[in-house]
Amino acid sequence: MSTDHQKYSTENQSDAIRQYAEARGIEIVRTYADEGKSGLSVDGRDAFKRLIADVTENRADFEMILVYDVSRWGRFQDTDESAFYEYICKRAGVRVQYCAEQFENDGSPIAAIIKGVKSAMAGEYSRELSVKVFASQGRLIEKGYRQGGPAGFGLRRTLIDEHGAVKGCLNRGEQKSLQTDRVILTPGPVEEIELVREIYRDFVHNGRSESEIAAGLNKRGLTTDLGRPWTRGTVHQLLINEKYAGNNVWNRRSFKLKKKRVRNTPDKWIRSDGAFETIIERELFEAAKTIINARSFRLSDEEMLMALRELYQKQGLLSGVVIDECDELPSSSAYSSRFGSLLRAYSLVGFRPERDYRYVEVNRDLRKLHPGIVRDVLNGLHTAGSDAWQDLETDRMIVNGEFSLSVVIARCFQTPTGLLRWKVRFDTTLMPDITVVVRMDSLNRAPLDYYLFPRIDRLSEKMRLAEDNALGLDAYRFDDLDLLYDIATPIPISEAA
Repeated sequence: MSTDHQKYSTENQSDAIRQYAEARGIEIVRTYADEGKSGLSVDGRDAFKRLIADVTENRADFEMILVYDVSRWGRFQDTDESAFYEYICKRAGVRVQYCAEQFENDGSPIAAIIKGVKSAMAGEYSRELSVKVFASQGRLIEKGYRQGGPAGFGLRRTLIDEHGAVKGCLNRGEQKSLQTDRVILTPGPVEEIELVREIYRDFVHNGRSESEIAAGLNKRGLTTDLGRPWTRGTVHQLLINEKYAGNNVWNRRSFKLKKKRVRNTPDKWIRSDGAFETIIERELFEAAKTIINARSFRLSDEEMLMALRELYQKQGLLSGVVIDECDELPSSSAYSSRFGSLLRAYSLVGFRPERDYRYVEVNRDLRKLHPGIVRDVLNGLHTAGSDAWQDLETDRMIVNGEFSLSVVIARCFQTPTGLLRWKVRFDTTLMPDITVVVRMDSLNRAPLDYYLFPRIDRLSEKMRLAEDNALGLDAYRFDDLDLLYDIATPIPISEAA
């Protein structure tokens, strides 16, 4: 369960399951409960993972798993994932039964159809809810309300009611209790406000660097809002955060539906200027912002590399932290943006990390190559007469409505003895009917050949390929994908009376 404000509280689920069991003479021997956890994935659902482990490792002393309804099994974004975990249990001789559903999970075609629809609806509910919540949060930001996160040094989170009347300040860790209440940022204690203004004046008018300012504050025994010593980073964050100029900015980063956290471009930020009472004049804030931006924009590529080379010679090594702690240099993100990556900037000044990080750039190039290969496969299927389309949520291809297809790119690497090897990692969450493994050439520039692995013949999550493999592997190897296109081509069959 992810909330206890509705029928899905663990107590209500337990009562319904108990009544179901008593009516059918079933004895409940063990309970697995994940309270306050999302069902989007198994991450964080420790009880669910224990349940699956007990079943697969033959520790289960039960013959049936009772679940309140299909959505409590999980709101997986891929219905195959939901079916996969249920199949694991079924294979081990343990049935899964849904107590609040109007169908018996008896393996019949009708039950399979209804369960598939219910699983898809559970996943779709989460997607729709995510869109609605995001839109709602965006509207609240535009109205000037604070959405999550600590206030920061010099500011406080203030609780107001639906009419705008102040109800009090929230301490760290405290949350509003009424849904109609809202949170705004207000100036904190006078001494903190004065210190923030002093930091801005020292930086803009006195020309002191963030490190010098932090050292001065620490010498005076002053600490941050977390009670920690000041660092260059904490001073820098204070100088670039628009909330001190009264602006409410949100969605700089997003983490939707448990997917990878991403840094959004400024055009996707949601903002409301002048939402809060300012503690720094707009002109002073813009001046600090201009000084910080000018560090990188005023330097040519050669000047940036020269400064980085001098830092390398002085420190003997380079890293993002080392760069960011140097006042004379642009930030590590500026180097990454200007030269494509920090690794490329390192190579241009002659620094080679002890660990070979070239694979990072190779993997990045292969990720860029992946959509093009998928398009080529789709075009080949269409040319051969197949009806194929790509599921953008999972990147799987559905062919003729009959089977699914997934493309995996295997990076080529060289062993210390000069042999070529390829590591293949299958995505077990997708479980496509056929996985197309694209083996790249020695330079990782173009496909070398292809392996077609049916799901039934996949023995493990990972696989290692050599230049020449045993028949058990190379039986799946092909120079091109013509065979795939041929076997996927629909064949009309005449109906005889």
